Amino acid sequence: MTRAGIGYDLHRMAEGRKLILGGIELQFPKGPVGHSDGDALAHALCDALLGAAGLGDIGTHFPDTDPKWKNVSSLRFLERIRDLLAEGGFRIAHIDAIVITEKPKLGPHFPAMREALAKSLGIEKSAINLKAKTNEGVDAIGRGEAIAAQVIATLER
Repeated sequence: MTRAGIGYDLHRMAEGRKLILGGIELQFPKGPVGHSDGDALAHALCDALLGAAGLGDIGTHFPDTDPKWKNVSSLRFLERIRDLLAEGGFRIAHIDAIVITEKPKLGPHFPAMREALAKSLGIEKSAINLKAKTNEGVDAIGRGEAIAAQVIATLER
């Protein structure tokens, strides 16, 4: 059986916060506002994987009202989801993701992001495809006030 799930996340950006994306830190003057590390890519990936497995969403498993998850690396979320998928007999077949931001340029960072995400999920880097898009200066993302990600994940059982 093959199942697919979609995930989306958006975070406001603020001066003086670390920009964590795809499990790595990027040098940039702004970073996402969030309860955990605010990693929009990892959060969208969590929702895509949980959705494909029929296991709810990131807020159900890692609520922002729980102090246990305050400032936690989102890679820990992915490690826990990896275990939930294994318990359910699921295997990650493929992940396709888009990060939407005006700056910084993400292409040079994709190899390190793929490495971090693959390690947390226990899969090959080749199973992860990453893309970057801008919003052409339109809306909060275009003005640099927010960052977003969309992910589709395919699981096999």
